[in-house]
Amino acid sequence: MAYTDIDKPTDYFNTVLYTGNAGTLNVTGVGFSPSLVWIKGRGYADSQVLTDTVRGTTKCLSSDSTTAEFTQTNGLTAFGGDGFTLGNWSAINRASTTVAWNWKKTADAGFDIVAYTGNGSNRTISHNLGAVPKMIIVKERDNANDWKVYHHSIGNGKSLRLDTTAAEGDDSTAWNSTTPTSSVFSVGTSNAVNRNGGGIIAYLFAEKQGYSKFGSYTGNGNADGTFVYTGFKPAFVLYKGTAADTRWIMIDNKRDNFNSTNTHALTANSIVVENVGFWDLDFLSNGFKLRLNDAEANGSGASYIYMAFAENPFTTSSGVPATAR
Repeated sequence: MAYTDIDKPTDYFNTVLYTGNAGTLNVTGVGFSPSLVWIKGRGYADSQVLTDTVRGTTKCLSSDSTTAEFTQTNGLTAFGGDGFTLGNWSAINRASTTVAWNWKKTADAGFDIVAYTGNGSNRTISHNLGAVPKMIIVKERDNANDWKVYHHSIGNGKSLRLDTTAAEGDDSTAWNSTTPTSSVFSVGTSNAVNRNGGGIIAYLFAEKQGYSKFGSYTGNGNADGTFVYTGFKPAFVLYKGTAADTRWIMIDNKRDNFNSTNTHALTANSIVVENVGFWDLDFLSNGFKLRLNDAEANGSGASYIYMAFAENPFTTSSGVPATAR
């Protein structure tokens, strides 16, 4: 039996919910000092906001937009030991419930953040994962450009765009048709990943047994939907259809804390408010199961990619099993 690499996933990934105060707000309960904070208001139509420790506080990107990086002085103003501090920017701190997904950058958890300057030519970029990235999300910071997504399930000759619903597309200029290694990833001549002189940020994810999984599944077009094995009880799942225009659907264990009601979904490519009561999804002790017949989540014969992070491993390093909700 394969035991987990990480006994306590919440040391590296955690979702927190908070209610803004339109002033200065200290958000705590993350459980660690986050390296990447991804924030979205649940009940109001405003952009997704990503801030990380490599680019620095007040530096914002929006996953739903091609917009270049911008500085928001009253945005996320500090990273703390158990969370972060916000200013009074209404996109992330109004009197409404908001969700923040938090990751810690460390090779132990298979997550790295790499900033680099593009040169317009095929090249490799070093990373510190010590393992092969299974998913890479890249955004040019200095210009309006699509977010590019590499996922090992669709291969190195294609890409997806985080800011749109578009299907996968042939794209040899993104990853130079080269699979990443345990020390480098490749970029081609695409401005989105390697504009000459452009500042670029890359979020890289490697799989860790019992903690993270970046895979694919095929829908069955049935309300008794496809089961996807991850090897852990998920805390967060982001998934998207690859062959058709579909949204990037985000579900977590804090907005829904028991099964048969995992229907509070946000979409990474959109500013829209939280969708309630549509994308049924069960988090089980060793994976997740779709509970609907829908082209965006479980179309018959349709292909989907996903990224998932654990609430609990299926079996800890000491052999103790996790349980479903």
